[in-house]
Amino acid sequence: MADENAERIFDKLADWFDSIYRDHKGKDYRAEAVGVVDLVLARKPGAASLLDVGSGTGEHLTHYAKAFTTVEGLDLSSRMREETRAKLPDVVVHDEDMRDFDLGRTYDTVVCMWGTFALMRSVEELDMLVGCMARHLSPGGVLFAEPWWFPEQYLDGYIGAEIVRDGDRVMSRVSRTTLPGRSAEMEIHFVVAGPDGVEHFTQTHVYTPFSRNEVLGSFRRAGCADVEYVTAEPFANGYFIGTRE
Repeated sequence: MADENAERIFDKLADWFDSIYRDHKGKDYRAEAVGVVDLVLARKPGAASLLDVGSGTGEHLTHYAKAFTTVEGLDLSSRMREETRAKLPDVVVHDEDMRDFDLGRTYDTVVCMWGTFALMRSVEELDMLVGCMARHLSPGGVLFAEPWWFPEQYLDGYIGAEIVRDGDRVMSRVSRTTLPGRSAEMEIHFVVAGPDGVEHFTQTHVYTPFSRNEVLGSFRRAGCADVEYVTAEPFANGYFIGTRE
């Protein structure tokens, strides 16, 4: 049941992902990873293994690897997995759909950063994702997830624009986001210029702004206890956390 559209989108963006978020936007992967580690160890002292679902280019994993004996990633995009392996050649990155995977083992913590679960189209799909992650937790294991925007925060018709420079390459990106139904559609136009010429391409990203109660409900239905939503730095949109019973 692989989401081929999402796979194509992130394959195309992999080469620019770190330039956009780490270098241009100044996303502090280290601070976020340290925050996750502290929260996990507070709930499960001695935790030694972590699975990052939707691990992207592996920036968080580079920091998790300093705190846990075993870290692994999971991402549907082959190009994202390549970027991770270039940084962490000894780390396993699974080629799996986050809604339906079975890795044959459990972990002390499973994390899902970036508001990645907003890629789910319905509460039913959200339950599939959260349930799958929870099944990969050891007893007492910790489930951690960052949300995307909540419905009351969403700005219908929002326009975004930025220019990103990376060595001898430049990317301009403009977007418009609408909410035609349950999920938001973000139409993005990219223009990339470099030594080999100029390329223009468009993408449509689809995200679902789940409510706090919808996510909390998914955690509880997946068998997690002590579930809570917390707003705290360095997580811009807060985080959800629970412990497997």
